[in-house]
Amino acid sequence: MKFLHKILEKQRPMFEKGGKLEKLYYLFEAGETFMFSPASTAKNKGVQVRDAIDLKRMMMTVVIAMIPCLIWGIFNVGYQHHVAIGEATSFFSIDNLLFGARWVLPIVLVAYAAGGLIEAVFAVVRKHPINEGFLVTGMLIPLIVPPTIPLWQVALATVFGVVVGKEIFGGTGMNVLNVAMTSRAFLYFAYPLQISGDVWTQLSGETAVNGFSGATALAVANETSIQGTQSVVEGLTQANSTLASPFGGDFFSFQNMLIGGIPGSIGETSTLMALIGGLILIATGVGSWKIIVSVFAGAFAMGTIFNLAGANEFMLLPAHYHLVLGGLAFGAVFMATDPVSAAQTETGKWIYGVLIGMLTVLIRVLNPAYPEGIMLAVLFMNVFAPLIDFYVVQANKKRRVARAV
Repeated sequence: MKFLHKILEKQRPMFEKGGKLEKLYYLFEAGETFMFSPASTAKNKGVQVRDAIDLKRMMMTVVIAMIPCLIWGIFNVGYQHHVAIGEATSFFSIDNLLFGARWVLPIVLVAYAAGGLIEAVFAVVRKHPINEGFLVTGMLIPLIVPPTIPLWQVALATVFGVVVGKEIFGGTGMNVLNVAMTSRAFLYFAYPLQISGDVWTQLSGETAVNGFSGATALAVANETSIQGTQSVVEGLTQANSTLASPFGGDFFSFQNMLIGGIPGSIGETSTLMALIGGLILIATGVGSWKIIVSVFAGAFAMGTIFNLAGANEFMLLPAHYHLVLGGLAFGAVFMATDPVSAAQTETGKWIYGVLIGMLTVLIRVLNPAYPEGIMLAVLFMNVFAPLIDFYVVQANKKRRVARAV
C-alpha cells in the first residue's frame, strides 16, 4: 500500500495549481483520500478537540449497516425465483446466492457508477472536493427497487435523485429531500409497471407454478381489502397457500414477513435485517434511535386508531402487521434517520418520526392506488422537518424567557 501511495504522490504536481491536469484535482484527491488518509493536516498549533468520525467514516458505517439487508436480499431473490418455478430449495443454498447475485450486483454497480459520475462532474464544475454521500445513495437505491428493474432505469433514477434531490440544493449536507427516496419517487411516477407488480417469474422468463403469486404482501392486503369478501389476514393466509414458508407457518405469516422470506424490493423484505442495521447505526451514534422508535410507534398508533374505526377490512388489519409489511422498517432505519433531511432537534425527532409512521399507514389504508406509504411519508416529512425544528426552538425560547422573567 505504501508503494501505491508513493506512486500517487508523484502524480500530485500534475493535478495541483499550475499542473497540466489542474481542473481534475478534486478527482485525484477523491481517489487518493478514498484509499488513504488525507495528506492535509490542521495548521493551528493550539489545543484542538479531535474525533475519529468524519463524513467518510459516517457514510461507510451506514453502508456496513445495510450489508445484512443486501446479503439477505440476494438470497431472497434467488429463493423467490426458485419457489416461483417450483424448484424451491433451502433459503441459504448456494444456488439462491449465485442466482440472486447475478441480478442484484449489476444494479448496485450501475447505481454507484451513475452516482459517482454525477458527483465527479459537479465536483469539477464547482471546484470542490467530491462528497462521500454517494457511498450511501449508491447502496440505498438498489435496495429499494425490484430485481427486474431495467439497469438504464436505475442509472436514470440515480442521476435524477442526485441532481434534483441534492445537487440543486448545494450538495451533501444541503439537501432537503432524501436522495434515494427521490430516486424511487421518480421511478414510481415515471415507470410504475417496472417498480411494482409481480416480478419474480420475469427473472428468467419461466412460467410460474400453479398457486404462486408474485404479488407483495402489501399488494395482497390491498387487493383483499378492495374485494371485501374476507379479512386481510385471511387473504394473506390464503395467498400462495400451496407453498411452504422457508421459516415456518404460512407464506405470508407474520413470522415469515418479520424474517423476510417474501417477495418485495431487494432490501426491504426482512424487518429483522433492517433492525440489525438499525442497531449498528444506534451503537455507532450515526442513526437516531428516537426517530427509529417513533416511526414504529407512529405506525402502530395509526394502525390501532384504524382498528377502532373499522370502516373497511384494511383498517381492521392488526396494528402490529403494519410494522412488518412493505418497507416500513427499512425506511425507518435508513431513510427517516438521514442526518441531513431529518429533524435536528431532540423533540423534533420524536414528532418527525411519529408523523412518518402515521402517514405511512394512512396512505396504505386510504389510498388504494398506492399500497405502500413510507416513500411519500418520508419525502413529505423531509419538507416539514425544518418547520418542526423551528417551532421546537421557538417553544424552547419562550420557556427560557418565561423562566428568566
